[in-house]
Amino acid sequence: MSEPRKDIRNVAIIAHVDHGKTTLLDGLLAQTGALAVRDQETTRVMDSEDLERERGITILSKSTAIDFEGVKVQIFDTPGHADFGAEVERVLGMVDACLLLVDAVEGVMPQTRFVLRKALENGLLPIVVVNKIDRPEQRAEAVVDEVFDLLVELDASDQQLEFPTLFASAKAGIAFRELGEPGKDLRPLLETILERAPAPVVSIEAPLQFQAVTLDYDDFLGRLVIGRVARGTLERGATVARVPEAGDPERFRVTKLLGLKGLERVEIESARAGDIVLIAGVDSIEVGDTICDPEQIDPLPRIPIDPPTVRVQIAPNTSPFAGREGRFVTSRQIGDRLRRESLGNVSIDLESGSSPETFEVAGRGELQIAVLIENLRREGYELSVSRPEIIAREVDGKRCEPVEDVVIEVPEAATGVVIEKMVARRGRMLSMDQREGNARLTFVAPSRGLFGYRSEFLTDTRGEGVLHRTVRGYEPHAGEIGARGVGAIIASEPGRTTAHALNSIQERANMFVGAGVEVYEGQVVGENRRPGDMNVNVCRAKKLTNIRAAGKDEAAVLTPPREISIESALEWIAEDELLEVTPESLRLRKRILPANLRKR
Repeated sequence: MSEPRKDIRNVAIIAHVDHGKTTLLDGLLAQTGALAVRDQETTRVMDSEDLERERGITILSKSTAIDFEGVKVQIFDTPGHADFGAEVERVLGMVDACLLLVDAVEGVMPQTRFVLRKALENGLLPIVVVNKIDRPEQRAEAVVDEVFDLLVELDASDQQLEFPTLFASAKAGIAFRELGEPGKDLRPLLETILERAPAPVVSIEAPLQFQAVTLDYDDFLGRLVIGRVARGTLERGATVARVPEAGDPERFRVTKLLGLKGLERVEIESARAGDIVLIAGVDSIEVGDTICDPEQIDPLPRIPIDPPTVRVQIAPNTSPFAGREGRFVTSRQIGDRLRRESLGNVSIDLESGSSPETFEVAGRGELQIAVLIENLRREGYELSVSRPEIIAREVDGKRCEPVEDVVIEVPEAATGVVIEKMVARRGRMLSMDQREGNARLTFVAPSRGLFGYRSEFLTDTRGEGVLHRTVRGYEPHAGEIGARGVGAIIASEPGRTTAHALNSIQERANMFVGAGVEVYEGQVVGENRRPGDMNVNVCRAKKLTNIRAAGKDEAAVLTPPREISIESALEWIAEDELLEVTPESLRLRKRILPANLRKR
């Protein structure tokens, strides 16, 4: 018989990127005493990965548990970027309510729509938190109206439309129910969670059911499986059965069972239905597998995940500098690592490429691919990566391509050039709002049309524009889109670059390398400001003679080279170019290095 467990609540925090999810969770941990004294001075304690701290974004969903008035509140912090939406989709199946954070100034953004749609599809009840209420330009009441309109547009039920609203400043650690109330702490938010988040309705006496939702790794315990006990009781030392997607069930013994308490993982003897736990002792499990009673095999439905929209070709590094910096350089080593990634990250698809040494990696977007490449790079891998390309699908007999919601905020003076560039990339404008000298433009544009646009956009808006993207769905093919409007400056000779050579080139190019850098033939060393590639000898030294010059030599004054990141490089390269990735360097190159062979 199913009964509500009133001693626990399972909640996910969802929002657009940079709306304050992790900061709010810091405040909840501090409010309930779950943070140690040494951690209270640290911000965003849940963002434990190096890349997350460097970029200031959440990449992996993480869980914690706090105690408030005798109730255990199990909370999931989810990514806010659309490229990591699979982390959100997996987590929403384990919770019964969601905290929807919305910025008091920015309001509803593209990712807000995505995460809220997924939450409503899972039948979750939203608790709306308007964050950053302490900003002078806040417009909290208008933002609440935007959230209501979005819920109506997404066909929310009457119960979901009766959402409670709180106003908060996660940075200051305060929340209140009505605008104008003095805020002391986050107690009103915790009280609202207990009042409005439903207790999980479970059957503890029934046979065991547990679904693997996330995989993790511990240096001492090995592979960890994170999930929610859907039914029955899970005990340490018990023999259970794993039900894979294909094949016969496999039995194993639960050697370790861990629960959540603040930032710590504590050993427990058993877990009942509704608890979020970690299991150690199984190496062959995959995301979506069900662990159940071996005497009663009853698997849960697999977790539905939206398909990937972008793919790249990854192969070993074949440049003249291959093997100088990396430890893992062979296709076998790269393939093994990519296969491990696809097992733990269900939004990554891995297939064989056009040659035996090439792997086709598909994901949700350029940022997700870039994060995977950066992780490989830091682990010591050397590889080459092709330009991203979209994954088309057949819908109702028509060839369709992924399209994205694009929200752009720019100074009013830059609206003309932004609209012109977006229309040229097959974007269609849905709305334009003006706020205090800035314009907010909303477009729907094909994903392939946005490749390479971010750098142009920053140039056109002089660094003052903000661009947000999230996948909307699939629409019929929009037609041809013009190629890159600039060419490449290509090294024609191997050697070290010289200031003398670069000084004469920089007038017509933006350089990617400075003086004294070792290059090889076929390496892309700069961006030609006009269409068309240009082969240049960047290693040319100044000729010396024994004749005294009548005039004075001019000193070469070089403009600092443009720094290349993985995301900007993936956006910039063309079909005939590759990104070379090593632990210490990022280089752009032509697929065919010798200039005489490229002409054929």
